[in-house]
Amino acid sequence: MHKDPQPGVKPRTFVPQGNIATNCATVQPGLLEKRPKLSPILDLVHGSRSTVLVLADKHGNALWLNERECSIQRRNQKVVEEAPSTFLDPDTRRAMGEQAVQLAKAVKYSSAGTVEFLVDSKKNFYFLEMNTRLQVEHPITECITGLDLVEQMIRVAKGYRLQHEQKDVPINGWAIESRVYAEDPYKSFGLPSIGRLSQYQEPLNLSNVRVDSGIEEGSDISIYYDPMISKLVTYGSTRAEALARMEDALDNYVIRGVTHNIPLLREIITHPRFISGDISTNFLPEVYPDGFKGHQLDVESRRELLAAAAALHVTSQLRSQKILGHLRVSSALRECSCWELCVELGEGRHHVQITKSGDVYTVEADGGKVDVCGQWNLASPLLPITVNGAERMLQCLSLEASGTIVLQYMGTLFKLRILSKRAAELNSYMPEKVSEDTSSILRSPMPGTVVAVSVKPGDTVTPTALSTLTALSQ
Repeated sequence: MHKDPQPGVKPRTFVPQGNIATNCATVQPGLLEKRPKLSPILDLVHGSRSTVLVLADKHGNALWLNERECSIQRRNQKVVEEAPSTFLDPDTRRAMGEQAVQLAKAVKYSSAGTVEFLVDSKKNFYFLEMNTRLQVEHPITECITGLDLVEQMIRVAKGYRLQHEQKDVPINGWAIESRVYAEDPYKSFGLPSIGRLSQYQEPLNLSNVRVDSGIEEGSDISIYYDPMISKLVTYGSTRAEALARMEDALDNYVIRGVTHNIPLLREIITHPRFISGDISTNFLPEVYPDGFKGHQLDVESRRELLAAAAALHVTSQLRSQKILGHLRVSSALRECSCWELCVELGEGRHHVQITKSGDVYTVEADGGKVDVCGQWNLASPLLPITVNGAERMLQCLSLEASGTIVLQYMGTLFKLRILSKRAAELNSYMPEKVSEDTSSILRSPMPGTVVAVSVKPGDTVTPTALSTLTALSQ
């Protein structure tokens, strides 16, 4: 929204195409201060999306509670938010806040509300809309201001005056929110997933972590409601501290039974561009032009993963040989302390040699050595380990007798197969399983309801609609 500078001329409502907005609102002439001409749409596409929370009472008082950076989005829906913004300077922040308050007062608004702006690369900002409610990301405003916004809304509804003045509203520290969805992030950055939460464990054991959710272990995620599982919020005295806590929280978040977007969330917050604060509404398609592919292993991280999987496999094998801590057969040979294994990861085969000394496994793989140690509680969904002195959190989703292991490492699921050297040699003689031919099969990219079928058996198919599917998707 841009106010034309000529007096007496009605303000124009711009409805940009693509990734900006389709629901701009108009305001009365004179309500917003004069702004420069609207920047080219391309500038706004690569700009940021900021929201300002306002709080107003029934006595003409209103406050702005700083801004939230909401530019990381897919299909115009927010994915990661933070407060304050890395982009705004104090002058722009104040100008946006004052205009948000001016808007609230002009319509005699009372309660908490959220004013959304688009900000171009030159820090020119444009009114988008006002949501007369708290938004999903309101906890990060509570973190940096210390205000309980729901309490303030109730007080205003009761008729009380605001307890604070604008000078009393601080920016203390940094807060980040990740929206955890039951979605497949490998499909358009997130198409809905359904299922029952067979295991669910929130990372509430970590400090300065908040989880707002409405589900529990055993809950069903259906096609009828929004697929959001929770809002995961972390707080720190600095942005770096808040990001580090978010990384730990995502690694410690256990979700089984549905596909979720934790792999995408973790990759976003650890990406160098995000860490540097170079954020725009076009972040995801620019960073992942060919779609999201999960965590990409480099030489060091692949060696870490191979070593961790091999150590876990050996631990499982040693455990299976014992009953109540003793060998199953008293006359059995002493435990082996050196193993030669073959680890299959993707299309690659890696020869691994592993030795055990006390609680430490030393793994030689891909031309390097890795020391791995941990508690290896195979009954726990979380496996805290140390790799060459660095702490890592693994999640083991599957550990089969065939040697197949599914690990969550760096947020992404990796399927590995571990065989002994002899078994790997014999396995080369086994016929490969032929993949299913899906060339004549039409499969829905997400769960939903088929409401119409436009063809029938015997029809010649042309480039046209075959069926219509409805699904609740963000």
